[in-house]
Amino acid sequence: MASKIPSTLDEWLAYQGRVYPRAIELGLGRLAAVLERLRFRRPPVPVVSVAGTNGKGSVVATCAAILSAAGHRVGAFSSPHLRDYRERIRLGERLVETEQLLWAFERIERARGEIGLTFFEYNTLAAFLIFEAAALDVWVLEIGMGGRLDAVNAIDPDAAVVVSIGFDHQEFLGSTLAEIGREKAGIFRAGRAAVLGSRSLPPVIAETALQIGARIKRIGGEFDYRREGAAWHYRGPHWDLPGLPPSALRGETQYDNAATAIAALEEIAPPLAVPPAAVAAGLLAVRLAGRFQVLFADDPMRPAWILDVAHNQDAARILARNLRALPARGRTLAVCGVLADKDAAALVAELAGDIDAWWFASTDGERGQSGAALAARVAPFLAAPAIAAGAVPAACEAALAAASRGDRIVVFGSFHIVGPALDWLQSKGLLPGETASAYTAAPRSIG
Repeated sequence: MASKIPSTLDEWLAYQGRVYPRAIELGLGRLAAVLERLRFRRPPVPVVSVAGTNGKGSVVATCAAILSAAGHRVGAFSSPHLRDYRERIRLGERLVETEQLLWAFERIERARGEIGLTFFEYNTLAAFLIFEAAALDVWVLEIGMGGRLDAVNAIDPDAAVVVSIGFDHQEFLGSTLAEIGREKAGIFRAGRAAVLGSRSLPPVIAETALQIGARIKRIGGEFDYRREGAAWHYRGPHWDLPGLPPSALRGETQYDNAATAIAALEEIAPPLAVPPAAVAAGLLAVRLAGRFQVLFADDPMRPAWILDVAHNQDAARILARNLRALPARGRTLAVCGVLADKDAAALVAELAGDIDAWWFASTDGERGQSGAALAARVAPFLAAPAIAAGAVPAACEAALAAASRGDRIVVFGSFHIVGPALDWLQSKGLLPGETASAYTAAPRSIG
């Protein structure tokens, strides 16, 4: 244990990064031991857990927005953050207060003794303690990585969702989609709903659910939706919801994500009442920065900005599809940054035919790489100009200087790129209504 207990949130976060020798260490043993010392027990309210390679943040945000619209007290946990560590823990529509985090971290530190915890395990434990103290009506939890051995999986969910399966974190989860899928399906529980949110999941997901004894609920099977002009119609085993508005989150994939969120909520109502009007209101109210976030698309006097945290090949493919569905009046310029341990060539290749010029930005931290190194890695796969631009603000400045009216600038590749880009946009007065981030260090990400 440290000789001096941290006193500020910045000090705590720096301290937590030093306590355990590895940034990522899957397993539930350490966390379970600390929970026992804290005398923590499973919450007496419904819990929804969401895993997947892509889309889980959207499903969590949609669940939370609908439940809040229904008047329920909701705790939502997600990771990593874009601009402010407190984004990870939300109570209703507000971020957790710094004082609440300090209280939780002090309790965890007193309880852990000789047990080492990773940065993410501190984060998860803090969310559990804060939600427990808040006496909420429902918890919505995003799995950090994988599922079976992820810290969040210490709590048994009433409804467990797997949104999608793709290649990511192979060094921890396995080298095949079947291996990765088996790890993510480890969040299912016997007798509880296993919600499958993609039409192309590997068979091992359903097979694992059956082996565990979970109740399978598949999009395109036990639940589905259809588009009806400007609206859409959800059908599940218990709910029939015509005339729903599109999600406020942009992109075609958000229909699948919204239907999957509704399918999960259907499994916890009752005991929670979720009337159709709340479903519609939640869909209109949901917000999630950095997921095909579009700024100034209708302003003819300036370039549009699109920010997306797509950081693997599947997410880049979805981003490319969304860009094609939202044609630009002019050129499409890219500010891109990718962590060194990602398959940057595969990610960039998905968008190579949609981008007219590239600015490659540096990512910070142990897993980061310079814009020059990234440009050298991916240049053989590009026909458009590729420029090494240094830090994110410099890359954004350069792309904006090259843009004309009717052009658009797409910022993508990592939370470590989109977060600083949002900070830069705010510094230029281009994020009206946004508050400054409290902790602007690069997000601690396992994504």
